[in-house]
Amino acid sequence: MDKNQINSSRAPEPVGLYPHARRAGNFLFLSGVGPRERGTKIIPGVHLGEKGEIVSYDIEAQCHSVFKNVKYILEEAGSSWDKIIDVSVYLTNMKADFPIYNRLWAEYFKENPPCRTTIEINCLPTPIAIELKVVATI
Repeated sequence: MDKNQINSSRAPEPVGLYPHARRAGNFLFLSGVGPRERGTKIIPGVHLGEKGEIVSYDIEAQCHSVFKNVKYILEEAGSSWDKIIDVSVYLTNMKADFPIYNRLWAEYFKENPPCRTTIEINCLPTPIAIELKVVATI
């Protein structure tokens, strides 16, 4: 495997053929990170119906989990939370979830917040309500 590819032993396994992150010079580019738990199909705060559809979800639980997963990848790649410089946020329900996400963002990034773009999309590859695409320095 390319030495610039990083795969975390703590973050959830990717749902496709891609690394958790790739190092390029002093930059670290994370693939999309969701709130799933490693080694399981469990998504914190999500309740699925019999056909795998989302019956209900708790965006706050998903936010805490996605932030934890990002932190795991950063740490295993030799970076850290305070070295995040840019985040693209994908939400499946901007109207309902943005206020909660924005409040939690302010708690997690009290000091030196990174740049951020938030986009509403109609779905993600797994039954989650949030995914982050992160760029950090090493």
